[in-house]
Amino acid sequence: MKIFITGIAGFLGCHLAKRMVDLGHVVSGNDNLIGGEKANLIKEINFFETDCNDLDEMSKIIKGNEIVYHCAATAHEGLSVFSPNVITKNIFQASVSTITASIQNNVKRFIYCSSMARYGNQETPFNEKMHPKPEDPYGVAKVAGENVLKILADLNGMEWNIAVPHNIIGPNQKYDDPFRNVLSIFINRNLQNKPSIIYGDGNQKRCFSYIDDVIYCLEKLALDKKINKEIINIGPDEEEVTINKLVEIVANETGFNGKPIYVADRPKEVKFATCNADKSRRLLNYKTKTSLKEAITKTSEFIKKNGVKEFKYYLPVEIINEKTPETWVKKLI
Repeated sequence: MKIFITGIAGFLGCHLAKRMVDLGHVVSGNDNLIGGEKANLIKEINFFETDCNDLDEMSKIIKGNEIVYHCAATAHEGLSVFSPNVITKNIFQASVSTITASIQNNVKRFIYCSSMARYGNQETPFNEKMHPKPEDPYGVAKVAGENVLKILADLNGMEWNIAVPHNIIGPNQKYDDPFRNVLSIFINRNLQNKPSIIYGDGNQKRCFSYIDDVIYCLEKLALDKKINKEIINIGPDEEEVTINKLVEIVANETGFNGKPIYVADRPKEVKFATCNADKSRRLLNYKTKTSLKEAITKTSEFIKKNGVKEFKYYLPVEIINEKTPETWVKKLI
């Protein structure tokens, strides 16, 4: 089949592209390289350096594809509270453009990669029957994209599924971004003999998904004809970890002996964010094959192999006041 992947030079997109090529599919995709990197691209794919917001170009490059995976996102949940314009543009408007281009080209099935941010501060573990209640502009934009997809796809006869992966980690994840990817930030800092920086008291709870465990589920969402018009959480629900414990595990992995630095809470952060995986087990045969410890080791090995990096503040902070995290304003990470 011919498959198109937005954000193909990003963390999720590049792993998905490799899997689809390995399965024998013809793969192409785009990336504006804001968060993606050309080093992530494999030679077997057809790459377009195009922004999803450019509808005319998107319509041209999606032409001829049967399946579209929309992985592209400026996936900065925390930053969206202080940079709502750039984040929502690159989430909502980019999604609408990609959905429109897909319908223009009679794409058969569209896979929308949403976010656990859709659930907000509801009781955990989150399940798919919960009504979305996002707490930040990023989550709002993701849910809005979901709604536009359902309306336009149903009207025009395009099949769709919505994946809700959460806290994906692993090799190729961007680790010089000070605004996101908490595990990679901790590893990159510790390997430079710098302490981890924790927002609040560190008792926030998360479940982390290893990239390979997520890719198999995304594969089925596109290729299994029986699965259509479904919203499905993807990721583990059996290994919750606090940020404090994550810092401890990373320190042991990297050999860092110092103590973390605690700073003020990040505004609008969801403290407890874990998902129920029953539906993905039932429909997608989801299994957690890689433990958190193994995932951290593999991520750390990737960063060691590629070398530590200085953090790059490549996105603007649009709202700066007393509520803006000092770590971003003063570039302390």
